[in-house]
Amino acid sequence: MNRTPTSRRRVLGLAAGLGLATAAGGLLGGCARGGRNASEVVVSFNDLSQPFFVAMRRELEDEAAKLGVKVQVMDAQNNSAKQIADLEAAAVQGAKVVIVAPTDSKALATAADELAEQGVAVISVDRNIAGAKTPVPHVGADNVAGGRAMADWVVKAYPNGARVVVITNDPGSSSSIERVKGVHEGLAAGGPAFRIVAEQTANSKRDQALTVTQNVLTSMHDTPPDAILCLNDDMAMGALEAVRAAGFTPDKIKVLGFDAIPEALARIKAGEMVASVEQNPGKQIRTALRQAVDKIKTGAAPKSVSLTPVLITRANLAEASRISEMK
Repeated sequence: MNRTPTSRRRVLGLAAGLGLATAAGGLLGGCARGGRNASEVVVSFNDLSQPFFVAMRRELEDEAAKLGVKVQVMDAQNNSAKQIADLEAAAVQGAKVVIVAPTDSKALATAADELAEQGVAVISVDRNIAGAKTPVPHVGADNVAGGRAMADWVVKAYPNGARVVVITNDPGSSSSIERVKGVHEGLAAGGPAFRIVAEQTANSKRDQALTVTQNVLTSMHDTPPDAILCLNDDMAMGALEAVRAAGFTPDKIKVLGFDAIPEALARIKAGEMVASVEQNPGKQIRTALRQAVDKIKTGAAPKSVSLTPVLITRANLAEASRISEMK
């Protein structure tokens, strides 16, 4: 891949500013040697400390082995600047396709445009990239529908109205924006008796959700919420811990999550948690990788694929894609 000296300095400068000078230099050196060890497919996850993306990586590696393709995995550690630097370094190294779960939907638009100008195909997964000059094909679940499914459950479970707490995931990500939109739309459709009494981010982290929920329950102890909607399951685990510690039973405050991770499925089976939205991370990343390989082998342009989310409860637990992992 041809890069100007200015571009090369820009990548090194950005990487150095993030403490990545050695890694970036190594990647650039690999390119100078002809890219003998370069991966044609690079996958950048926004945060591999999140259970959802750990599972997605495992599915990715399994699919890569089946397809016989070498894949390089990068962890942005929920840092947009690091993710941009990682992707630019990957392009210099010789990547032909980049699959990315962006930390911020808008922050990566310019980076996606630059990759496209260099002939590197970009596919977003789980979270989309907004604002790019050339639309980035996206493989993921319909997050608005997923958020609406959570709200629909509340409306049906509480026909006379409900007080709802919403704990959001990563600010700026399309998954958070769209899930919040779905929740708001679904509750609004139920009528004015359905009120969001608190909405706060916990950045997809269990410990932060624990703290957020503790603070909410302390401030509302005499009039607790009927339901807590957590926009990922790791946060739901923290919320459940806070609910128990505050002395409330699962029947008093209902907790819903998103992602249908095995731990959440076990809580649903035990009756501690009422539901979680299934968005099939394995199908998402496997579909994206197959499209990446097709692009490299045949030149076929990647296309957007929208998956329909399913609200998993005790009644349809067997429909969860990761049910076999439940302990």
